[in-house]
Amino acid sequence: MNSGFHIKPEIRILGIDDSALISDSITIIGAVFRGGEWLDGVLRSEITRDGMDATDTIINMVISTKHYSQIRVIMLDGVTYGGFNPVDIVRIYEETDLPVIVIMRACPDLEKIEAALKYLTQPHKRLEIIQRAGRITRVGTKDGLNPIYIQCAGIDREDARRIVQLASTRSNVPEPIRVAHLIATGVVCGESRGKA
Repeated sequence: MNSGFHIKPEIRILGIDDSALISDSITIIGAVFRGGEWLDGVLRSEITRDGMDATDTIINMVISTKHYSQIRVIMLDGVTYGGFNPVDIVRIYEETDLPVIVIMRACPDLEKIEAALKYLTQPHKRLEIIQRAGRITRVGTKDGLNPIYIQCAGIDREDARRIVQLASTRSNVPEPIRVAHLIATGVVCGESRGKA
């Protein structure tokens, strides 16, 4: 784990979000940011709706980009993409050597998630991957009104909190995640929609 992480104002962050669930092939978008100020690049890949390929796809997306050597942190919008395609943040950290911070607007209800997983293949494995993300931490934001919640791999919670707050320049959601969401929904739906 990286402790005492050196956090520069323009730390390179890769934020990843998925598009709307309108087909069995779901687009995921990565937005490479300098802190919360400057978009440096955009990445794109595909995962399977309710599949089991999100972790491998994200790892491949990260290590194959020309931005890889500059990225210092990966931010994910939750631990499931494309419906209930679970993301193993510990494996992403281990295979990319980049810390992972999961961003959530609300504290997830694990009982509801577990109930929904029963309708999919490999429900126990999916739940195991989701639980592997570890403890959920509340993070206060600049406005003091709308906290968010995080999970981490490869970085301590205090450093993760500082990076989240540094990158949250336009709202309580860090810019790399907010912009990845806008691009993902705009590309797939023809116009950005939903809460970024």
